[in-house]
Amino acid sequence: MAFELPELGYAYDALEPNIDARTMEIHHSKHHNGYTNKLNAAIEGTDLEGKSIEDILTNLDMTNAGVRNNGGGFYNHSLFWTVMKPEDRGYLSGELKDAIEAEFGSKEAFIDAFSKAAATQFGSGWAWLCVHKGGKVEVCSTPNQDNPLMPGVACGGTPILGLDVWEHAYYLNYQNRRPDYIDAFFKVINWNEVERRYAEAK
Repeated sequence: MAFELPELGYAYDALEPNIDARTMEIHHSKHHNGYTNKLNAAIEGTDLEGKSIEDILTNLDMTNAGVRNNGGGFYNHSLFWTVMKPEDRGYLSGELKDAIEAEFGSKEAFIDAFSKAAATQFGSGWAWLCVHKGGKVEVCSTPNQDNPLMPGVACGGTPILGLDVWEHAYYLNYQNRRPDYIDAFFKVINWNEVERRYAEAK
């Protein structure tokens, strides 16, 4: 079965003023939709057809640019929309809070590490919070549409929080002020979803 563009679960303007409606509309309906269609075209008629996106990416031939770029783009954005929410976001707590404090010392130190990974990713890419089996967490960044599920990519583990730092994710509202966009992202994180992903992945 072909992959389908997932619904956002909220209106394009729901994250304003932190992320503007026009950016969300273009990002979801054009960029993510484009990755979805190109992924389907790349796997059509191959042995990848019918497999889950996680299975495709964890066993990826990294020289297969069509699947690497578009499969990554499909997966990354599918995660991205769910880790943001306009309301009822919860807050960092429970086992995830304990794991973050064990690794980084404090929530504030984690925010600094994640923000640095996002701000210093050269060109286009993503910042990630990943979890390894057993519950240890790690922050890293990846270029383009690569992600920690892919073979040989920095971090490894399962991504549970991701921030898109391609310019199309923020340029209409923030222009070249990527740090302002990163700060805004922390105001809309759906911690309930991040904690759910942590519990599932560890």
